[in-house]
Amino acid sequence: MRPHVVAHLAVSIDGATTGFETDQARFYAMATLWQEDVTLVGADTILAQESAVRVAERPGPRAAGPLLAVVDSRHRVRSLEILRELGYWSDVIALYADQTPAREPDSKIQELVTGYDRVDLVEALELLGRRGAQVVRVDSGGALVGVLLELGLIDEVSLLVHPVVVGSAARWHGSFADRLDLRLANSETFEGGIVWLRYCTA
Repeated sequence: MRPHVVAHLAVSIDGATTGFETDQARFYAMATLWQEDVTLVGADTILAQESAVRVAERPGPRAAGPLLAVVDSRHRVRSLEILRELGYWSDVIALYADQTPAREPDSKIQELVTGYDRVDLVEALELLGRRGAQVVRVDSGGALVGVLLELGLIDEVSLLVHPVVVGSAARWHGSFADRLDLRLANSETFEGGIVWLRYCTA
């Protein structure tokens, strides 16, 4: 059975995910609401933070933490073992495709291979569900979120809207260009004009 998939994003009023300062403390405090079993992240998101990751403290895996699943069809992320040691996740699993370039033979990172030249996200989520995952939180930019929306794989959208208009920047829904009717599940306003909007897709 496929897990419940939540896309939790910090955005500007015009839907951008970059180009403004986000309330990171509030964002991640709210993320604990779902107590996810898996944190799903795209390779681009990891690569954008790679320099900071390499110098971060490494207290070791958190036994009670979620599994970090990294979608990396082209095997661009080389810091997976470091990510496992950051103290946020219990372990890391790389989501690859059949045509993903060869990996290091001595790698200790778990792998889940689905799809031919791109990771088959439908199958990947089903397999994660078979492993016991009930909730997956997407912590990524618009590219991955857009694909998940196109495939009908997102059950809940959580937007922490910041009071700023960015203009030209990537949007949280990526390449998704269809209509999607949402049902408002909850809304809340915080100090500084930040608004939390939580929607269900069905």
